[in-house]
Amino acid sequence: MITVISGTNRKNAKTHIFARKYANLIEKSTDQKVNFFSLEDVPNDILSADMYSESGQSAEVATIQDKIMIPANKIVIIAPEYNGSYPGIVKLFLDACSIRNYKGTFSEKKFALIGIASGRAGNLRGLDHLSGIINHVGGIVYSNKLPISSIGSILSDDDEIDEKTIETMQKHADGFLAF
Repeated sequence: MITVISGTNRKNAKTHIFARKYANLIEKSTDQKVNFFSLEDVPNDILSADMYSESGQSAEVATIQDKIMIPANKIVIIAPEYNGSYPGIVKLFLDACSIRNYKGTFSEKKFALIGIASGRAGNLRGLDHLSGIINHVGGIVYSNKLPISSIGSILSDDDEIDEKTIETMQKHADGFLAF
């Protein structure tokens, strides 16, 4: 199973457009089940002083972990650039999933990282930060990180991604599936 995560909890974020498209590209290229999960669907009780104990983990987070993280052998995180890195909700979600069944959630899983930015660097710095976290928890990061830059110029007025970017995303997806 492959899980694709839209890495922001911001409603109506452009990240969701790219994440859904990437999930669709992967679905068309594999027989594996593909799950799409948006961090805008993370429960509000994810953050608490008790979250760092198994008994304090949100029941909804445990369900999400059991359905989309533990069964996945590959995980894609599409992370927009927030303040020179990736959104805090991504780190909070990973932290929340590290309390129970740590090895089953992260160990030896393959991760692809895609950055989204309105600027020129496609969140490369954030992808490097996120790579460090994934490596620390025992995941294996696909070396071909995909920065998608200047998203305002590659999205049409009706939020369609331009063909050149879709081709680049497809090549990345094909490489990740072979990884």
